[in-house]
Amino acid sequence: MSGTVNKVILIGRLGRDPELKYTPSGTPVAKFSLATDESYKDHTGEQQDRTEWHNIVAWSKLAEICGEYLTKGKLVYIEGSIRSRQWQDQAGNKRTSYEIIAYRMQMLGSKGDSERMSAGGMDRAAPERQAPAPAPPAADPVSPPEPEISDEDIPF
Repeated sequence: MSGTVNKVILIGRLGRDPELKYTPSGTPVAKFSLATDESYKDHTGEQQDRTEWHNIVAWSKLAEICGEYLTKGKLVYIEGSIRSRQWQDQAGNKRTSYEIIAYRMQMLGSKGDSERMSAGGMDRAAPERQAPAPAPPAADPVSPPEPEISDEDIPF
């Protein structure tokens, strides 16, 4: 189907340090959670707050950058596409999870902000950096920058 878009833009805080692993072929992959907050007034006029948690997956050089510089509590901009994965749990129920496949990351906030968010003021703060976005293949503009990798290749 032409004329469709699968693009996600998030600004939020890391819920945990990225978990950096490598596929059997040696491709780096980083996984982490990102929290986004929303405030609104309900029908009674009461202020309500809601936090959404997003599972983020980064590949290749971007995965290495995330693993090296990102820490729990860090404010980041993530750009990517949403992907669903389906499987059967141990009870035989069909399950679906959603992940954001990141192709761009920008660290936000100040160094002082990072130090206040981390335990004991120790943070692997680095200069603000943006990972280069790989050019998507011409035939499929929303595919990840790596060749197709099956669920068996992912070391999580």
